[in-house]
Amino acid sequence: MTSPARRVAQALDALRHGWPIVLEGAFILLPAETGLGQGAMSRTMLISAARAVTLKLANQREAAVPEAPVLIRGAEPFDLGAARALADPALDLTYPMKGPFLAEPLEQAEAAAAAMELARLAGILPAFLVDPAEAGEAVSLSAQDLAAWKDTAHLAIAARARLPVAAAEEAEIVAFRSADDLREHVALVIGAQNGDRAPLVRLHSECLTGDILGSLKCDCGPQLDAALREMAKEAGQGGWGVLLYLRQEGRGIGLINKLRAYELQDQGFDTVDANNRLGLPTEARDFPVAARMLDLLGVPAIRLMTNNPAKVEALREAGVTVTERVPHQLPPNPHNARYLATKRDRTGHLL
Repeated sequence: MTSPARRVAQALDALRHGWPIVLEGAFILLPAETGLGQGAMSRTMLISAARAVTLKLANQREAAVPEAPVLIRGAEPFDLGAARALADPALDLTYPMKGPFLAEPLEQAEAAAAAMELARLAGILPAFLVDPAEAGEAVSLSAQDLAAWKDTAHLAIAARARLPVAAAEEAEIVAFRSADDLREHVALVIGAQNGDRAPLVRLHSECLTGDILGSLKCDCGPQLDAALREMAKEAGQGGWGVLLYLRQEGRGIGLINKLRAYELQDQGFDTVDANNRLGLPTEARDFPVAARMLDLLGVPAIRLMTNNPAKVEALREAGVTVTERVPHQLPPNPHNARYLATKRDRTGHLL
């Protein structure tokens, strides 16, 4: 019998490949963005509440949770081409004429909410054809399976090795892996681990554009470099540091959706509104994963490098003892000044 966590892993794989899934035996869902199947059509779609607001099918109060699911019906059946145009707000200027649509009662709310989260975890737009004709064989799972897939008890240390880096020659890299999750998180331990002294710790979510390509739209790359330098300085004074590099691109929305958010930012939306307009949460990082990594490393308490008090609280809720918040602020540049102001004004960063 297939385990719950494996069913979620198979469903995520199906969504990336454009295959349908069936939740709770309630409805078959074909992802609008990646879906395959000639002739796949449906009279109804599952979209986000934020998308429903744009389509004038819900009000702002109803869409207080932007990623919440909404069931809509069209005057004509949706094919995959229409579904994709409807799903992606970046295409609104290209395909301005949509509708008319009608929002319908959603009886399987828990299953629908799980479907939206599965779309985020798969890195695709949260929109589906519901019970489409010609969908093909569907992968079956339940909403409750997600809890088993997220269980951090599955995460374990897979490998570790000495890794001299530019900031510190005395460093060790530790890789973590879970059987049903392809993301491999890593920790970089700088200096000699000392159980009597809380390490300087930085949680850094993967940012390909900032960490690797030197993007000026965010402060991720400079923050990463500065954190490593501070940890090296700490190690030079008898302390130590731990960088947790979490494979949660775009605060958990994935690389492709992050780039879609960038496109919306170029249209005038700030980073919060861009995420929400895509039907994605502002904050989707998995902090229990970080807590599990620290536990596996034998780190009972930390001094956390962050400007975000909410991150401190999220880690404490996950069981981590945070003895101190260490500010980690860098100067803005002309390209990320609005981004940093949004973090200050809308997500509570102390900048």
